[in-house]
Amino acid sequence: MEGRYTTHFTHFSMTTALHGIEISAALTVRDVHASLAWYRDVFGFAVAREFVRDDRLMGVSLRAGAVKVLIMQDDGAKGLDREKGEGFSCQITTNQNIDDFANAIVARGAVLTTQPADIMGARAFRLRDPDGFRWTISSVRAEPRG
Repeated sequence: MEGRYTTHFTHFSMTTALHGIEISAALTVRDVHASLAWYRDVFGFAVAREFVRDDRLMGVSLRAGAVKVLIMQDDGAKGLDREKGEGFSCQITTNQNIDDFANAIVARGAVLTTQPADIMGARAFRLRDPDGFRWTISSVRAEPRG
């Protein structure tokens, strides 16, 4: 159903409904140094804080505007080569020009899994991080006309 979508609202009282003000993701990665380089140098996140234990980098808190991502070094307890990100994706909505941003991160080494396209009232593209986590970068959705 390309280009068509519906919304369904369930009514809750103001005291029981979730009223989120931001979303953050925490991702366990194979190589925290490689992931840091990708998120910072390719994707454009800024380092907010580093977490070091016994002189070893264990995690990094990253920011891109109001978006927060925490990357943590996998301890290997569940197997370092297990598939990550299957059935899960994150979406960042931005006011930036989607095509210009896609071109900029491709120039810095990103590989897009989909090229920028118009999808259900927004312009968007998709990519994966070095561990296989899926990301969608989208423009603000146009309000349906009616």
